[in-house]
Amino acid sequence: MAHLLDSLTLRPGVVSRNRVWLAPLTNKQSHLDGTLAEAELNFLAMRADGGFGLVETCAAYVSLEGKAWEGELGVDADDKLDGLRRLAGRLHAGGALASVQLFHGGLRASKAVSGRDAVAPSDWSDPQGNVGRALPREALAGVVASFAAAAARCEAAGFDSVELHGAHGYLLSQFLSTVYNTRTDDYGGSLENRARLLREVTRAVRAAAPKLVLAVRVSPEDFGQTRGVDLDESLTLARWLVEDGAEVLHLSLWQAQRNTAKYPESHPISLFRAAVGDGVRLVTAGSLWSHAEAQAQLDLGADAVALGRSAIANHDWPLKRDPAAMHRAPVSPETLIAEGASPAFVDYLRAFRGFVTPPT
Repeated sequence: MAHLLDSLTLRPGVVSRNRVWLAPLTNKQSHLDGTLAEAELNFLAMRADGGFGLVETCAAYVSLEGKAWEGELGVDADDKLDGLRRLAGRLHAGGALASVQLFHGGLRASKAVSGRDAVAPSDWSDPQGNVGRALPREALAGVVASFAAAAARCEAAGFDSVELHGAHGYLLSQFLSTVYNTRTDDYGGSLENRARLLREVTRAVRAAAPKLVLAVRVSPEDFGQTRGVDLDESLTLARWLVEDGAEVLHLSLWQAQRNTAKYPESHPISLFRAAVGDGVRLVTAGSLWSHAEAQAQLDLGADAVALGRSAIANHDWPLKRDPAAMHRAPVSPETLIAEGASPAFVDYLRAFRGFVTPPT
């Protein structure tokens, strides 16, 4: 049975030193123009130095219209290449594999930071103020091309992997949704049609960056901003993505220790393992704080775990053997700063209930 600190081969010559990975984390620590800033470099480098086997960037926008927040890392143009090369090299120097999450916010992109109107599968507006215009069919090839070009930049910069953000109600997930996607052309309606854009992106990225391990992050069921996603459809989608070239499936579970909502007797790992077989690496994420909780995911059949808040609070999480030494929520701002979070990141983290110690 695999242990957290066992190595993991993703493909010949691409080996993670352990099975503890840094999840892609929105952190608002890069420059306003999307180029790499020292704050983001420092935060990610500390996790490489702290023993994580693979370190993944925040969601990095592949086109300006997909940019969702200030300080978001960009992979949309060649002026980002110098910073990307520097980042990949620094993560490798710390002993970690380096990965970029490729992202388009779709309806959840922000005109305030991009200067562009938000786009979506279908025209949309809601009481929360989200407004998006439907992408015309002729524009979808451009979306696919933007992901492929971004992946090629990541390959040129020396990364080991890219991950497509197909979760959390962003553009690729919105197309999968029966709520956000009400199209009547061949990108809407049936699962085959709703999955078409993600599958086209997967194949295009595979072709554009063949040296990179290809991962896809998915939300198996509805939670939070993920709406209109069915578990059985997600299992079918997983099989299709593997056919299209995905080598890693990243299951964003929010509460990784829970069984599925649709099948309360079954854990997502067992269902996805049965769907895709043993040749695909399964990674889980969702409120894992202790080594015991993370190990339990491997015992269920996951190949690796991706840590979010626990990794923010503990840059050296893989090396901490004593549970008493682990920083747990709520975490003081001073501790977060010492763990490599910038003041801007700490301010952002205050939005997550119970994570940052409130001011006295």
